[in-house]
Amino acid sequence: MMQPSFHRRVIDQFSALIREVNDKFAARWATMAARAEAINLSDDTSELTLEIVLRSIFGSDLARLEIEFGANPFEVVAKEQNRDLKFAFRFRSLTKLVAQLIDRRRRTPEEHFDFLSMLMATRDRDTDAAMSDKELIDEVLTLIVAGHETTAAALTWTWYLISQHPDTAERLQAEADRTSSDQTLGLDAAESLEFTHQVLQEALRLYPPGWLITRRTLEADELGGFPLGPRTDVFISPYMLHRHPLFWSEPEEFRPERFAGADAEERHRFAYIPFAVGPRHCIGENIAMFEMLVHVHAMSRRFRLTRAGNEPIELEAQINLRPRSNLMMMVQAR
Repeated sequence: MMQPSFHRRVIDQFSALIREVNDKFAARWATMAARAEAINLSDDTSELTLEIVLRSIFGSDLARLEIEFGANPFEVVAKEQNRDLKFAFRFRSLTKLVAQLIDRRRRTPEEHFDFLSMLMATRDRDTDAAMSDKELIDEVLTLIVAGHETTAAALTWTWYLISQHPDTAERLQAEADRTSSDQTLGLDAAESLEFTHQVLQEALRLYPPGWLITRRTLEADELGGFPLGPRTDVFISPYMLHRHPLFWSEPEEFRPERFAGADAEERHRFAYIPFAVGPRHCIGENIAMFEMLVHVHAMSRRFRLTRAGNEPIELEAQINLRPRSNLMMMVQAR
């Protein structure tokens, strides 16, 4: 039911919103650069992706809520890093707020272009039934968390890798400089940034935020010569698969060019699954890649980023794969 809302032609219409949020954070980074102060990249990518996902879901209602509450009521998602019972309780308390927004829209005949309005309008292909309120609320809350955390983690890892490879930073800057500074990138234009795309793909290969995927067998089967009974939980690790020497040459090395030419064409099509694959493939892949392409392009045009320290990066493999400590970066205006 939700898939039409994530069609490319729909996602393309969020281009101005994505640019606007990136411009806001670029202004923040420019201020920090002028002060020679480090930015907390982990926090900034979390806030940036959360703002994009919230505005794409709630549209103009988000600004109204911020005025009404004196702050963004959903900011707990970015501010509270631990995914424990305390977070679950605070997050589920937002259920009532989403229900009120749905009810208000039903009573107020205003036009909205956002995911909430699209989900409210969608109908089952067979029964023509709309989603129940519970389904709507569950999908909205899922989009908020899943739609921002993974993208934030991916951008954090991407900037870490760029900071470790100055030649990559120079090539990204050169590609960004070939576009007009006042140009709002649509989806097709963003995807045409070949090297930027390759850098993001390689970052997702080395550090896939969804580092572990679970599936459950429907009936008895066999996998790799091992018998599986019905309703068996199967764990698939993109992190391990993406570093498997059977599919990748120099798998531990950062080489964006492996996603171009013969390397990309000859590789097994299921050896790279940062967004999973099959019927449960991530519905948000296109918008997530769109966000990341625009962000890396916009910031590469304006800044050079270098790590504020040189301590080793430790992995934190919980729901998402992310650095255990905040990634601090120095920003220099170009």
